[in-house]
Amino acid sequence: MKKAIIIFSTLVLAFILTGCGQKTSQKQNITIVGSTALQPMVELAAEEYQRDHTDVTITVQGGGSGTGLSQVQAGAVTIGNSDVFASEMPGIKVNELVDHKVAVLGLAPVVNKESGVTDLTMKQLRDVFRGKYTNWKQLGGKNVPIVLINRAEGSGTRRAFEKSVMVGQKMAKAQEQDSNGTVQRMVTSTPGAISYLAFSYMNKDMTSLKINGVKPTAANVKDNSWKIWAYEHMYTKGQPNKQAKQFLEYMNSDLVQDKLVKTLGYIPINEMQVTKDENDKVISQTEVEK
Repeated sequence: MKKAIIIFSTLVLAFILTGCGQKTSQKQNITIVGSTALQPMVELAAEEYQRDHTDVTITVQGGGSGTGLSQVQAGAVTIGNSDVFASEMPGIKVNELVDHKVAVLGLAPVVNKESGVTDLTMKQLRDVFRGKYTNWKQLGGKNVPIVLINRAEGSGTRRAFEKSVMVGQKMAKAQEQDSNGTVQRMVTSTPGAISYLAFSYMNKDMTSLKINGVKPTAANVKDNSWKIWAYEHMYTKGQPNKQAKQFLEYMNSDLVQDKLVKTLGYIPINEMQVTKDENDKVISQTEVEK
């Protein structure tokens, strides 16, 4: 009887210790949803981060800035990625969210190589998206119909582009796509196509247009010579928990900013010579520091 009690007690103790061990080794989950423009950078940063932080599991998904902001506001995800300020999206309660800027996103109009056009004025670009021009020959290009490809409503990339280029004028009706990746494939494969992409999605199979003779480069974004850019935001509902806070600090570390950000075609915030607010007001860094 005494032996049976000892065996039973040993089994109970082993069960308790096993349960405690499982509890302490349980991974913490961080779920990040939103901007497809920011998605590649966050995915790679998350991979690197998890190598040294085996107690954390990070899931990164797209869906667009509107989805990211609405999901984080609802408490359904840990972080919502956005290409625009939360105040620019209808239905978002800005006072409930905390903004963590992690990079600057350059945007560029891109065309299929069959267009024969490499440079437009800002007014011409605006008029293309208004539907005023219907053939590239009207702009000095080839005799190829212009095919507009837009991003879907709720896309932060679309809002950022409209804000910088359309200045209140309405875009013509056009087919809409949900992600930078889909736009990239369609512009490459559709003669006459024009759309806009994050710098990180531009490639040699398409033509990235100059605007007023200025090339879409990181150097030109830094001093605002290239006007089409936006901040990349990672929003949390209130202050982030410990795990999210540590990952957000990692996103702004030298390791990410000096290597990953630049490698993928984004621009580090600390290298910007200007700042921009939600009303698109641009201020030089020297003015900010006064």
